[in-house]
Amino acid sequence: MEVLGVKPNVVTYNTIIQAYCLRGRLKAARLIFQTIKDKGLQPDSYTYNSFISAMCKEKMLEEASALLGNMLEFGLVPNAVTYNALIDAYCNKGDLNKAFAYRDEMIKKGIMPSQVTYNMFIHALFMEGRIGEADDMITEMRGKGMNPDTVTYNILINGYCRCGDARKAFSLFDEMVRKRIQPSLVTYTSLVYVLGKRNRMKEADDLFKKVQQEGLLPDIIMFNALIDGHCANSNIERGFQLLKEMDQMKVFPDEVTYNTLMQGYCREGKVEEARKLIDEMKRRGIKPDHISYNTLISGYSKRGDMKDAFRVRDEMLTTGFNPTLLTYNALIQGLCKTRDGEHAEELLREMVSKGIAPDDSTYLSLVEAMNVEDLVGNGDK
Repeated sequence: MEVLGVKPNVVTYNTIIQAYCLRGRLKAARLIFQTIKDKGLQPDSYTYNSFISAMCKEKMLEEASALLGNMLEFGLVPNAVTYNALIDAYCNKGDLNKAFAYRDEMIKKGIMPSQVTYNMFIHALFMEGRIGEADDMITEMRGKGMNPDTVTYNILINGYCRCGDARKAFSLFDEMVRKRIQPSLVTYTSLVYVLGKRNRMKEADDLFKKVQQEGLLPDIIMFNALIDGHCANSNIERGFQLLKEMDQMKVFPDEVTYNTLMQGYCREGKVEEARKLIDEMKRRGIKPDHISYNTLISGYSKRGDMKDAFRVRDEMLTTGFNPTLLTYNALIQGLCKTRDGEHAEELLREMVSKGIAPDDSTYLSLVEAMNVEDLVGNGDK
């Protein structure tokens, strides 16, 4: 453009800045921002919105807030996109006070919250367990003439499913269908999840079939939710049948899939079978994570097989995973069961030295072990 004598304007530069910001390349975007100034051009609201959105995604919230202040100083008018980016970021951080403060600020400036704004708040309130306030937000949204959309219903259904309120979740699902709002895979996955938690696996399987009949292809998240439900309800055979169905549908399992199956085996005391799944994961190119190892450690510890439990702990260390609170608790519980109180206390000191704070479960295991020693006459600690 410049060679041909066509001077780039703010729109030109904004396009490049937006592209860099979308890719998280803020340093490069800042260089273009400086070029705008060097050329004697004035950045506009679109320029700042690109930066604010990118900074919010990168969790650079103080910088994003400061940039909003700069906009106002230069007389630029923020819009719903500006505030929604900041509200979303603070909602995700769990700082709802700050998010609501930005909501109030945008209203004072005559910018009305959009459907997107309300959806973000409703989701955040559910995540905080503030269900009554989420319901109030829905009432407020309806009062402003905005009806719940697919995203709103998915947030509500998922929220009630996570709270274990299957009746309310299915009531909202029926309402969604009555209003001819097409349920998505996300909708059905939430319902499968809550049915699993309620030991209603026949209904979960029927819903899984319905999804396929409607032409939707189950994804990894739905399969994992269904496998988790069956394994938690002592039907690990169905869990492995679903694993085969995943292969047939070309849906590739992940570490969550295998961790769920391992936990199912360990609940039944079949730790050796769970141990074999680690090897199968590796053959499939799936890297076991700290949950994989903690599951095995917990399984062996519950059986009192502490030699195997510590062997898995050592393997965990060699693969680059540090022990977590769950690791220590499982080992301490196992040692207390085998009346190896001294070793358990050593582990307690070790976890504290590594900055891992013991919880109620840690101390309860130690106290129970001490009580057992008192009862059998092995000393009075």
